Amino acid sequence: MKLIRYPLYALVAAAAAFAVARADEAGASSHAKGAEPLDVSHGQEVKLADFLVPGKITVFDFYSHYCPPCMAEAPLVRKLHESRPDLAVVDVDINRPGIRGIDWESPVAKEFQLDSIPHFKVYDAQGKLMAEGDEARALVDGWEKSGG
Repeated sequence: MKLIRYPLYALVAAAAAFAVARADEAGASSHAKGAEPLDVSHGQEVKLADFLVPGKITVFDFYSHYCPPCMAEAPLVRKLHESRPDLAVVDVDINRPGIRGIDWESPVAKEFQLDSIPHFKVYDAQGKLMAEGDEARALVDGWEKSGG
């Protein structure tokens, strides 16, 4: 009986390791659209692909709490997230904790070479970049004007 038990344990351990590896590979596919936009980064570099929502248009909204236009735009972008079942918003906070004012020197601001915010990146339901910058802003504005 002992001879059978050890190969069985090895098989179970191998299956568990495979499942963990597949979950790591899947990355973004484990994310689902929540009731509220996800808030990520807090000034640190971020891999956007990790936060794409499969089957949904994903809008990344780069912002700072110290940016008046960002704060004016926030309720409208949140409404898009809530009213459009085909769309998910992910807020990317460019400020590191403890920094007052717009944190242009943060790792995420440098990573995406941000020189103005709010800044949008829009990915389609298959995870391909549709638009960024002014083009993405025009898409978001159009969706907001059409009521979501």
